[in-house]
Amino acid sequence: MAIDGQVVVAGRRSTATSEGGGNDKLSAGGGRSDELLVVVPAVVIIVVVVVLVPIVIVLVILCALDNDQGSYRESHEVAFGCEHYKRKCKLVASCCNKLYTCRLCHDDASDHIMDRKATSMMMCMKCLIVQPIGPICSTVSCNSLSMARYYCPTCKLFDDEREIYHCPHCDICRVGKGLGIDYFHCMTCNACMSMPVATTHTCVKNRLQGNCPVCQEYMFTSTSRLKSLDPCGHVMHSSCFQAYTCCYYTCPICNKSLRDMQVYYGMLDTMLAEEEIPEEYLGRTKDIFCIDCEKEGSAPFHWLYHKCPHCESYNTRLI
Repeated sequence: MAIDGQVVVAGRRSTATSEGGGNDKLSAGGGRSDELLVVVPAVVIIVVVVVLVPIVIVLVILCALDNDQGSYRESHEVAFGCEHYKRKCKLVASCCNKLYTCRLCHDDASDHIMDRKATSMMMCMKCLIVQPIGPICSTVSCNSLSMARYYCPTCKLFDDEREIYHCPHCDICRVGKGLGIDYFHCMTCNACMSMPVATTHTCVKNRLQGNCPVCQEYMFTSTSRLKSLDPCGHVMHSSCFQAYTCCYYTCPICNKSLRDMQVYYGMLDTMLAEEEIPEEYLGRTKDIFCIDCEKEGSAPFHWLYHKCPHCESYNTRLI
């Protein structure tokens, strides 16, 4: 019995030991499975980031190129010229014997002015050969390549994108279709003007022979758009006119009003009617000269405003 009991006990012990060992193995295996559950999602996330993100970036770039096919394709086209003119040649300045795309590029980079009419040599931008100036390239390799759509042999002017004509009276090239088409030349003003103002403009002798009163650029050869001031007929750049009239309403040369001021003058009438004048100044008048109608007259006393009795303008001065 003792032996059987020992055997039983031993068996039980062995069973317990085996069961305990099994439990130890199961618990260790359970720990490793938990670690795998944590590691596997992290690996998946890394794979997604490394593989999918570059693919998404490439797709976005391709979509952007598809949406902008016009400008993308145009970037491959070669456009000869500079910021001032589109042309396929450079000019050899006779004054300094240097190559410039146009006279304006020369003037911007030099301390002197280029004489455009004295230019006799050019360089084709395709074959890079310096040759006598002309409308086409004279080298065989260029096969009579045109330097520009427009060429003026007098002004030595090339342009490949605008409509330009040469005025024999101004002796210079102007932007437009031509005299008698969209422009005419006024012999009194000595200037080319648009056809709609042929019978309505105010003639001023040699109106362009001077500098812009705002920026002081010489207007006869200026490439910027000009603005004729009404009713005096003086001229300034259109961009200068827009900036100037933000603060002033009279011509900077003759001081005449630049626009219809009736609304403003009506406001002055209302303000002066409500203003009380001291008794010692009632009935007094001042002699004035109207700058707009160029007539003299008298106006009721005021320390600032004096209305012209002829044209009802307040653009007056005391005499």
